[in-house]
Order: sequence, then C-alpha cells, then structure tokens
Amino acid sequence: MLTEQEKERYNRQVILSEIGVEGQEKMKQANVLVVGAGGLGSPVLLYLTAAGIGHIGIIDNDLVSESNLQRQILYDSTCVDMPKAAIAEQKLEKLNPFCRFTLYEARLVAENASEIISHYDIVVDATDNLATRYLIDEVCNIQKKPMVYGSICEFSGQLSVFHYQDGPSYRKLYPYHNNIQHFTQPLGVLGTLPGVIGTLQANEVIKIILGKPEVLSGKLLLIDLLNMNFTKLNL
Repeated sequence: MLTEQEKERYNRQVILSEIGVEGQEKMKQANVLVVGAGGLGSPVLLYLTAAGIGHIGIIDNDLVSESNLQRQILYDSTCVDMPKAAIAEQKLEKLNPFCRFTLYEARLVAENASEIISHYDIVVDATDNLATRYLIDEVCNIQKKPMVYGSICEFSGQLSVFHYQDGPSYRKLYPYHNNIQHFTQPLGVLGTLPGVIGTLQANEVIKIILGKPEVLSGKLLLIDLLNMNFTKLNL
C-alpha cells in the first residue's frame, strides 16, 4: 500500500488514468535489475528511482573517470576514482528514500548471472559490452524475464525489448559469432545520446510493469540524433 507521503510524491503519475494508485503500487512492488551504471544506466536509474520502482539492483564494478562526466549524469567531479555502484546508491537514496537498492560491485559473468537475475522481474541492459549483453540475453531466455535493450554509438542508438510475452531474443536479431569476445566498443559518443536512449529504456520498464500493450517487443527503434531520425522496424 502507498503511504500518504508516497501518494503526494507520485501524485502526477497517480492522477493519470493509465496508472492510478493500482499502477503505482505495481511499481512499488517491482524488482528491476540494471546492468551497468554508466551512460545508459544513469538516466535509467534516475527515472526508475524517481518513478517509485520498489527494488532496484545495480551491477557495475567500474570507477568514475573524468571522461565519464560528459554523459554519465549520476556523477560529478567529486566522484572521480570512486566506485560507480556505491555512488549511484548514495545519490539515488537521496532522490527517493522509498526505494530499496541492492549493489553488485562485480561484473555479470556466467558464474553469477543466473543467481542474480533470478531475483528480479525485469533486466535492463545498460552495458557497453557485447559478451555481457549475450549473457543477459541467454539467462533472460532461460528464466523468461524481459530484457530491455539499449545501445549507443556516436550519434545513433537502438532500443528494443526481448523475451517479453514470447517475443524474439537478442540473438535472433544479432546471431552470436566468435568475434564477439574481441569486440571493442567505439569510444566516441554524443553526450545527450545515452540520455535519450536510457530515458526510453526506463519508459519501457514502466510500461512492462503496468502491463501496457505497446511495449517494444518484436520491434526495433533506431534513433539518429545527428539527423533527428526515428525509425521503428518490425522484427
């Protein structure tokens, strides 16, 4: 049940007929895992926390670097050389004390992925690592958990939802091959791009929790911020 303070905090959502008190209570009861607390993870975590997701898991074993600050909006100059997951938790708890956070200051690997993911309803792929993305895809397929996918490169990004109500998998879209292990993410990225893609990922998470029909399952959204093109493809 929502407290009176929570009803006031989430008032602008609760008054929406598509959400209401019942929808807000669904968000309070939800468990969402965010893999990666960097460029994509920052807006995902901020908006899910602000929206009132009851339990959020955060996986990241990296430290904040100076070059992160151009786009990773959870952090500031005082956070350089500090662990991302711990700093994220500190800031998010200040944003919304009604949310509960579980930290995993480690990489998601084959040895821990199944156990960690088993505790959550939805997994957000906010990684920049292809091997980790395929691992998330594999475990979510086995456990029948929705995977909210986002990726970014330079001025362009992609968004989709996999394993939702018998929808396709990431591997169906991009078949696995041996060169994945040697893939290196391009370093250049427009600072606003992860903000756009990450915010849309958070939006898909909320829609899944609320049971809304137009989730991006079976669809791929392509975004080009340089030319301001948005293209939605059917998979």
